[in-house]
Amino acid sequence: MPRLLVVDLASSSRNWALPPEGERRIRDSAPEGWDVRVVSAPTVSDGDGNARPSDEAMEAIASAEAYVGFGIGRPLFAAARSLRWIHSAAAGVGSALFPELVRSDVLFTNSAGVHAVPIAEHVAGGVLYLIRGFDIAVDQHRAGRWDKAPFVNGGVIRELGECRVLIVGAGGLGVEIARRLACFGAQVTGIRRRPELGVPSGFERVIGPDPAELERALGEADILVLAAPQTSGTERLIGRERLARLPAGAIVVNVARGALLDEEALADAVEDGRLRGAVLDVFGEEPLPPTSRLWRSPSILLTPHVSAVSPGGFWRRELDLFIDNWRRFVRGGPLRNLVDKQAGY
Repeated sequence: MPRLLVVDLASSSRNWALPPEGERRIRDSAPEGWDVRVVSAPTVSDGDGNARPSDEAMEAIASAEAYVGFGIGRPLFAAARSLRWIHSAAAGVGSALFPELVRSDVLFTNSAGVHAVPIAEHVAGGVLYLIRGFDIAVDQHRAGRWDKAPFVNGGVIRELGECRVLIVGAGGLGVEIARRLACFGAQVTGIRRRPELGVPSGFERVIGPDPAELERALGEADILVLAAPQTSGTERLIGRERLARLPAGAIVVNVARGALLDEEALADAVEDGRLRGAVLDVFGEEPLPPTSRLWRSPSILLTPHVSAVSPGGFWRRELDLFIDNWRRFVRGGPLRNLVDKQAGY
C-alpha cells in the first residue's frame, strides 16, 4: 500500500495559498512508493495551529503518514491513525504543542527562517521610518504643513551607524535582521538560548538569556528588536521595568509574538516621550481592537501581522525546505527545523 502525504495548504488568504506550480512541484518530487493527496477545501493560515480543519482534511489525514499544513490542531491530530511526521508552513508552533502531540513520537518540523528575509526588510524599513523622522513628515504632509523645526531642532534624526541594536533571538530571523542593520553600520548584539553555538553573521557579539545580562544589554540598546519564539520563558519578557532600562529615545520593534511585550507599558513610554517610538507587526490580541491606545500614537508604526508577506519568495523557500525534509524523512536522516517539543520551538 502506498505511503500517503496529505497537503493541506489551500489557504483562504491568497498570498499563503499553495500555487498550482507549487502543487506540481510537490507531486513531481514524490519519492517512489508515495501518493500525494492535496486538500482543496480552504484552510486557515493565520496563527500556528489550525484548530478548525475542513471535513476533507479530517478524512484525508486518517491514513496519512505525513502531513503538511499551517500547523495542526487537536481535532486533526486525533483523526490521524498512521501519522509519523508533521510539517508546518508556519514558523510559530506554540498553540500546536498540545499535550497529545508533545507526548507522541510524531516528528514535527516548522518553517522557522523561511519568512526571515521579508521580515528583516520590514524591520529595516520600520527603523529607518522612525530614525529619519518619516512619521513626522507624514503628519506634516497630511496637514499641508512645511516645518523644518522638528527635524533640525528636535533631536529626532539619527544615523543607523550611530545606533546599538539588541536583537532578542539570534536564530534564522535574528540573523537576517542583524545582517541588514549591520550593513548600515549598526552595532548589533544578539541574545540566544545557547550562546556557545557562536556568533552568527551580522552580530558583533552574542550573550545568553541570563536576566542580568539582558538588563545590562537593554541599558545600551538604542534599538530593541524582538525576534524570538513565544515560549513560557519569553512571554512578557519585556515589561515595564525592562522598557525603563532602555536609553531615552530608544526604538522598540516586535516581529515575534505579541505576548513577549507589555503593550500598555510601551504605550506609556512612547506617549510620555521617553521612547522615540515603536514598530509593531504582532499584538497580544489580533486583530488589534479599535480601542487600543497603540492606534493613537503617530510614533508607533502598526502593521497587521504582515511582515512575512512575500508572494514569490515564500513558496520558493518553503518548498525547498519541505521537499528536502521529505527526502530526509524517507531516508531516515535528520530533519531540518525539527521542533524541540519540550523547549517549545
